Amino acid sequence: MSKIPGATALVSGGASGMGKLLAERLASRGARVVLWDVNGRALSDTVAELHARGHTDTRGYVCDVGDVHAVNETAARVTSEVGPVDILVNNAGVVSGAKFLELTPEKIERTFRVNTLSLFWTTRAFLPGMIERRRGHLVNIASASGLIGVARLSDYAASKWAAIGFDESLRVELRKLAPEIRTTVVCPYFVDTGMFHGVRTRFSFLLPILQPETVVRKVVRAIERDKARVVMPPLVHLVPAMRLLPVPAMDAVAEALGVNVSMDEFIGRKRS
Repeated sequence: MSKIPGATALVSGGASGMGKLLAERLASRGARVVLWDVNGRALSDTVAELHARGHTDTRGYVCDVGDVHAVNETAARVTSEVGPVDILVNNAGVVSGAKFLELTPEKIERTFRVNTLSLFWTTRAFLPGMIERRRGHLVNIASASGLIGVARLSDYAASKWAAIGFDESLRVELRKLAPEIRTTVVCPYFVDTGMFHGVRTRFSFLLPILQPETVVRKVVRAIERDKARVVMPPLVHLVPAMRLLPVPAMDAVAEALGVNVSMDEFIGRKRS
Protein backbone atom coordinates (compact mmCIF):
# COMPACT_ATOMS: atom_id res chain seq x y z
CA MET A 1 0.00 0.00 0.00
CA SER A 2 1.27 3.48 -0.87
CA LYS A 3 1.60 5.63 2.23
CA ILE A 4 0.49 9.23 1.94
CA PRO A 5 1.45 10.61 5.39
CA GLY A 6 4.98 11.94 5.21
CA ALA A 7 5.21 11.43 1.43
CA THR A 8 6.03 14.19 -1.03
CA ALA A 9 3.26 14.42 -3.62
CA LEU A 10 3.57 16.48 -6.79
CA VAL A 11 0.37 17.50 -8.60
CA SER A 12 0.58 19.06 -12.05
CA GLY A 13 -2.17 21.48 -12.98
CA GLY A 14 -2.55 21.98 -9.25
CA ALA A 15 -3.64 25.62 -9.14
CA SER A 16 -7.30 25.04 -9.95
CA GLY A 17 -10.04 22.50 -10.59
CA MET A 18 -9.45 18.90 -9.69
CA GLY A 19 -5.72 19.45 -9.23
CA LYS A 20 -6.36 21.95 -6.47
CA LEU A 21 -8.79 19.58 -4.76
CA LEU A 22 -6.29 16.73 -5.06
CA ALA A 23 -3.64 18.92 -3.45
CA GLU A 24 -5.96 19.80 -0.58
CA ARG A 25 -6.93 16.19 0.05
CA LEU A 26 -3.37 14.87 -0.13
CA ALA A 27 -2.20 17.61 2.22
CA SER A 28 -5.00 16.79 4.66
CA ARG A 29 -3.79 13.17 4.57
CA GLY A 30 -0.37 14.29 5.73
CA ALA A 31 1.51 14.63 2.45
CA ARG A 32 4.00 17.36 1.66
CA VAL A 33 2.47 18.80 -1.50
CA VAL A 34 4.24 20.36 -4.46
CA LEU A 35 2.08 22.11 -7.05
CA TRP A 36 3.00 22.76 -10.66
CA ASP A 37 0.96 25.03 -12.90
CA VAL A 38 1.50 27.33 -15.85
CA ASN A 39 -0.72 30.03 -14.25
CA GLY A 40 1.52 31.78 -11.76
CA ARG A 41 -1.16 33.98 -10.19
CA ALA A 42 -3.59 31.11 -9.57
CA LEU A 43 -0.71 29.00 -8.27
CA SER A 44 0.29 31.64 -5.72
CA ASP A 45 -3.33 31.97 -4.56
CA THR A 46 -3.71 28.21 -4.11
CA VAL A 47 -0.46 27.88 -2.18
CA ALA A 48 -1.52 30.78 0.05
CA GLU A 49 -4.88 29.08 0.69
CA LEU A 50 -3.19 25.84 1.69
CA HIS A 51 -0.78 27.68 3.96
CA ALA A 52 -3.74 29.42 5.63
CA ARG A 53 -5.27 25.99 6.30
CA GLY A 54 -2.13 24.88 8.10
CA HIS A 55 -0.37 23.09 5.24
CA THR A 56 2.63 25.39 5.48
CA ASP A 57 5.08 23.06 3.73
CA THR A 58 3.14 23.27 0.43
CA ARG A 59 5.30 24.60 -2.40
CA GLY A 60 4.35 25.94 -5.83
CA TYR A 61 6.39 26.07 -9.04
CA VAL A 62 5.41 27.67 -12.33
CA CYS A 63 6.01 25.08 -15.05
CA ASP A 64 4.74 24.35 -18.55
CA VAL A 65 4.56 20.55 -18.38
CA GLY A 66 4.45 20.32 -22.16
CA ASP A 67 7.97 21.77 -22.36
CA VAL A 68 10.55 19.06 -21.67
CA HIS A 69 13.25 21.58 -20.79
CA ALA A 70 11.00 23.39 -18.31
CA VAL A 71 10.03 20.07 -16.74
CA ASN A 72 13.64 18.97 -16.33
CA GLU A 73 14.72 22.31 -14.86
CA THR A 74 11.77 22.51 -12.47
CA ALA A 75 12.12 18.87 -11.42
CA ALA A 76 15.76 19.53 -10.52
CA ARG A 77 14.68 22.51 -8.40
CA VAL A 78 12.04 20.44 -6.61
CA THR A 79 14.50 17.67 -5.83
CA SER A 80 17.04 20.18 -4.53
CA GLU A 81 14.65 22.39 -2.56
CA VAL A 82 12.00 19.94 -1.36
CA GLY A 83 13.43 16.45 -1.81
CA PRO A 84 12.54 13.36 -3.82
CA VAL A 85 8.97 12.95 -5.06
CA ASP A 86 7.10 9.85 -3.84
CA ILE A 87 3.72 10.39 -5.52
CA LEU A 88 3.43 12.00 -8.96
CA VAL A 89 -0.05 13.00 -10.10
CA ASN A 90 -0.12 13.89 -13.80
CA ASN A 91 -3.30 15.94 -13.68
CA ALA A 92 -2.65 18.89 -16.03
CA GLY A 93 -4.94 18.85 -19.04
CA VAL A 94 -6.54 20.99 -21.74
CA VAL A 95 -9.54 20.58 -24.04
CA SER A 96 -10.31 22.30 -27.36
CA GLY A 97 -13.92 21.13 -27.72
CA ALA A 98 -14.08 21.91 -31.45
CA LYS A 99 -15.01 19.95 -34.56
CA PHE A 100 -12.02 18.31 -36.21
CA LEU A 101 -11.80 20.69 -39.18
CA GLU A 102 -12.07 23.68 -36.81
CA LEU A 103 -8.97 22.61 -34.86
CA THR A 104 -5.90 24.61 -35.73
CA PRO A 105 -2.52 22.86 -35.82
CA GLU A 106 -1.55 24.95 -32.78
CA LYS A 107 -4.52 23.66 -30.77
CA ILE A 108 -3.85 20.06 -31.74
CA GLU A 109 -0.19 20.34 -30.76
CA ARG A 110 -1.11 22.02 -27.47
CA THR A 111 -3.50 19.19 -26.61
CA PHE A 112 -0.86 16.54 -27.14
CA ARG A 113 1.90 18.52 -25.43
CA VAL A 114 -0.13 18.95 -22.25
CA ASN A 115 -2.28 15.81 -22.18
CA THR A 116 0.20 13.27 -23.51
CA LEU A 117 3.82 14.31 -23.89
CA SER A 118 3.88 15.83 -20.41
CA LEU A 119 3.33 12.35 -18.97
CA PHE A 120 6.58 11.23 -20.58
CA TRP A 121 8.55 14.28 -19.44
CA THR A 122 7.43 14.28 -15.79
CA THR A 123 7.71 10.51 -15.43
CA ARG A 124 11.21 10.51 -16.95
CA ALA A 125 12.16 13.25 -14.49
CA PHE A 126 11.00 11.49 -11.31
CA LEU A 127 10.84 7.75 -12.01
CA PRO A 128 14.61 7.09 -11.74
CA GLY A 129 14.60 8.44 -8.18
CA MET A 130 11.61 6.27 -7.30
CA ILE A 131 13.37 3.20 -8.66
CA GLU A 132 16.51 4.04 -6.71
CA ARG A 133 14.51 4.40 -3.47
CA ARG A 134 12.34 1.38 -4.37
CA ARG A 135 9.10 3.20 -3.71
CA GLY A 136 6.75 5.52 -5.56
CA HIS A 137 3.34 5.92 -7.13
CA LEU A 138 2.50 7.38 -10.56
CA VAL A 139 -1.04 8.63 -11.20
CA ASN A 140 -2.19 9.54 -14.71
CA ILE A 141 -5.50 11.37 -15.03
CA ALA A 142 -6.95 10.18 -18.34
CA SER A 143 -10.64 10.16 -19.29
CA ALA A 144 -13.56 7.99 -20.33
CA SER A 145 -12.91 9.66 -23.70
CA GLY A 146 -9.77 7.58 -23.80
CA LEU A 147 -12.00 4.50 -24.05
CA ILE A 148 -14.47 5.68 -26.70
CA GLY A 149 -14.24 8.39 -29.34
CA VAL A 150 -16.61 11.35 -28.92
CA ALA A 151 -17.69 13.97 -31.45
CA ARG A 152 -15.85 17.30 -31.02
CA LEU A 153 -13.18 15.60 -28.95
CA SER A 154 -10.95 14.13 -31.65
CA ASP A 155 -7.74 15.66 -30.30
CA TYR A 156 -8.71 15.27 -26.65
CA ALA A 157 -9.88 11.65 -26.99
CA ALA A 158 -6.78 10.70 -28.96
CA SER A 159 -4.53 12.30 -26.34
CA LYS A 160 -6.30 10.39 -23.56
CA TRP A 161 -6.18 7.09 -25.48
CA ALA A 162 -2.43 7.69 -25.59
CA ALA A 163 -2.38 8.40 -21.85
CA ILE A 164 -4.09 5.09 -21.12
CA GLY A 165 -1.68 3.24 -23.40
CA PHE A 166 1.26 4.96 -21.73
CA ASP A 167 0.06 3.99 -18.26
CA GLU A 168 -0.65 0.39 -19.22
CA SER A 169 2.68 -0.11 -20.96
CA LEU A 170 4.55 1.48 -18.07
CA ARG A 171 2.68 -0.65 -15.53
CA VAL A 172 3.67 -3.95 -17.11
CA GLU A 173 7.22 -2.74 -17.71
CA LEU A 174 7.61 -1.76 -14.07
CA ARG A 175 6.33 -5.13 -12.96
CA LYS A 176 9.74 -6.54 -13.93
CA LEU A 177 11.92 -3.46 -13.62
CA ALA A 178 10.67 -2.07 -10.30
CA PRO A 179 7.69 -3.95 -8.83
CA GLU A 180 7.62 -1.60 -5.84
CA ILE A 181 6.49 1.30 -8.07
CA ARG A 182 2.71 1.49 -8.57
CA THR A 183 0.69 3.20 -11.27
CA THR A 184 -2.93 4.32 -11.37
CA VAL A 185 -4.84 5.49 -14.43
CA VAL A 186 -8.06 7.44 -13.88
CA CYS A 187 -10.84 7.40 -16.51
CA PRO A 188 -13.78 9.57 -15.43
CA TYR A 189 -16.74 10.78 -17.47
CA PHE A 190 -17.11 14.57 -17.68
CA VAL A 191 -16.14 16.27 -14.41
CA ASP A 192 -17.83 19.49 -13.30
CA THR A 193 -14.70 21.61 -12.84
CA GLY A 194 -15.38 24.33 -15.42
CA MET A 195 -13.07 22.77 -18.00
CA PHE A 196 -16.08 21.07 -19.57
CA HIS A 197 -18.61 23.79 -18.82
CA GLY A 198 -21.65 23.41 -21.05
CA VAL A 199 -21.50 19.65 -21.63
CA ARG A 200 -24.77 17.77 -21.29
CA THR A 201 -25.76 14.21 -20.47
CA ARG A 202 -28.92 12.55 -21.72
CA PHE A 203 -29.32 10.07 -18.85
CA SER A 204 -27.86 11.53 -15.68
CA PHE A 205 -28.65 8.40 -13.68
CA LEU A 206 -26.43 6.35 -16.02
CA LEU A 207 -23.82 8.92 -17.06
CA PRO A 208 -23.86 11.73 -14.49
CA ILE A 209 -21.65 14.78 -14.79
CA LEU A 210 -19.26 13.91 -11.99
CA GLN A 211 -18.55 16.12 -9.00
CA PRO A 212 -14.82 16.76 -8.66
CA GLU A 213 -14.87 15.97 -4.94
CA THR A 214 -16.15 12.47 -5.74
CA VAL A 215 -13.42 11.87 -8.29
CA VAL A 216 -10.70 13.20 -5.99
CA ARG A 217 -11.86 11.00 -3.12
CA LYS A 218 -11.64 7.91 -5.33
CA VAL A 219 -8.24 8.88 -6.71
CA VAL A 220 -6.74 9.29 -3.26
CA ARG A 221 -8.31 6.02 -2.14
CA ALA A 222 -6.80 4.34 -5.21
CA ILE A 223 -3.36 5.65 -4.24
CA GLU A 224 -3.75 4.31 -0.72
CA ARG A 225 -4.93 0.92 -1.98
CA ASP A 226 -2.54 0.65 -4.97
CA LYS A 227 -5.49 0.36 -7.32
CA ALA A 228 -4.32 0.23 -10.94
CA ARG A 229 -7.42 1.67 -12.60
CA VAL A 230 -10.25 4.00 -11.59
CA VAL A 231 -13.23 4.14 -13.99
CA MET A 232 -16.39 6.11 -13.26
CA PRO A 233 -19.34 6.05 -13.38
CA PRO A 234 -19.90 2.26 -13.40
CA LEU A 235 -21.48 2.24 -16.89
CA VAL A 236 -18.10 3.21 -18.39
CA HIS A 237 -16.81 -0.25 -17.41
CA LEU A 238 -19.00 -1.63 -20.22
CA VAL A 239 -17.27 0.34 -22.99
CA PRO A 240 -14.66 -2.38 -23.74
CA ALA A 241 -17.48 -4.90 -24.04
CA MET A 242 -19.25 -2.61 -26.53
CA ARG A 243 -16.30 -3.14 -28.87
CA LEU A 244 -17.36 -6.76 -29.28
CA LEU A 245 -20.40 -5.45 -31.17
CA PRO A 246 -20.34 -4.70 -34.90
CA VAL A 247 -19.32 -1.06 -35.43
CA PRO A 248 -22.83 0.10 -36.48
CA ALA A 249 -24.30 -1.47 -33.34
CA MET A 250 -21.66 0.07 -31.10
CA ASP A 251 -22.26 3.48 -32.66
CA ALA A 252 -26.02 3.05 -32.20
CA VAL A 253 -25.57 2.36 -28.48
CA ALA A 254 -23.40 5.45 -28.11
CA GLU A 255 -25.96 7.53 -30.00
CA ALA A 256 -28.81 6.21 -27.84
CA LEU A 257 -26.90 7.21 -24.71
CA GLY A 258 -26.38 10.70 -26.12
CA VAL A 259 -22.58 10.43 -26.06
CA ASN A 260 -22.05 12.22 -29.36
CA VAL A 261 -24.29 15.18 -28.61
CA SER A 262 -22.81 15.76 -25.16
CA MET A 263 -20.42 18.42 -26.50
CA ASP A 264 -22.97 20.29 -28.62
CA GLU A 265 -23.33 23.13 -26.08
CA PHE A 266 -19.75 23.06 -24.85
CA ILE A 267 -18.41 26.41 -23.62
CA GLY A 268 -15.36 25.45 -21.61
CA ARG A 269 -13.53 27.32 -18.91
CA LYS A 270 -13.66 31.08 -19.10
CA ARG A 271 -10.22 32.61 -19.45
CA SER A 272 -9.37 35.49 -17.14
